Amino acid sequence: MARRKLIYEGKAKILYEGPEPGTIVQYFKDDATAGNAAKHAVVEGKGVLNNRLSEFFMAGLNGIGVPTHFIRRLNMREQLVHAVEIIPLEVVVRNVAAGSLSERLGIEEGTPLPRPIIEFYFKDDALGDPLVTEEHILAFNWASQQDLDDMVALALRVNDFLSGVMLGAGIRLIDFKIEVGRVWDGDFQRLLVADEISPDSCRLWDIETGQKLDKDVFRRDLGELADAYTEVARRLGVMPKQGRAGGGPKLVH
Repeated sequence: MARRKLIYEGKAKILYEGPEPGTIVQYFKDDATAGNAAKHAVVEGKGVLNNRLSEFFMAGLNGIGVPTHFIRRLNMREQLVHAVEIIPLEVVVRNVAAGSLSERLGIEEGTPLPRPIIEFYFKDDALGDPLVTEEHILAFNWASQQDLDDMVALALRVNDFLSGVMLGAGIRLIDFKIEVGRVWDGDFQRLLVADEISPDSCRLWDIETGQKLDKDVFRRDLGELADAYTEVARRLGVMPKQGRAGGGPKLVH
């Protein structure tokens, strides 16, 4: 498919103008970043895996009535999505203490939480995507109270779906983040799950061994990222027949 106008290039994806009004082509790159891009590598095949995995999760959510921006996969690295107005917040759902939650509150990593905890982070790379409260969100008009209520409801439905899917594959869903976008029908809006759902945006541990199968493999130098993502894809049945989608990480200096 001939590419149109480039709209935006981020750390892991590139967005192009779509073939029809109100659509965008989302291209998945092989870049891996951590620490707000302080650590950077190119992992061959990562974009292919994340494209297939995000398709799997987004199509599954669409199938159970959770609205997403996903329309269809176009090829090994691109998918067609609805153009949305992104709310400038990352919505994080935590089921088990890990990462920054453990660091902030001194809770041992791996401690199950009494209920899912939802956190909001303001999307601003220059500020390091800081944790914010509902009061901040409402005061600075990043979202309305109704938006927040709808975002929480969406996040909990995504959590239920992903937790069940992962459990069936022998994987524990530790936490994940989503982004939410608005689409307008005249004066009325609805909210959609946007961006991507992949091991880039989830913490995934093997239920039996606790082996990490997500971007922490890259963050913490625990092995080859492509191997971890390939294992997730294999367990979920979306792994290409020929085997791993790429080689090991090639560092970019």
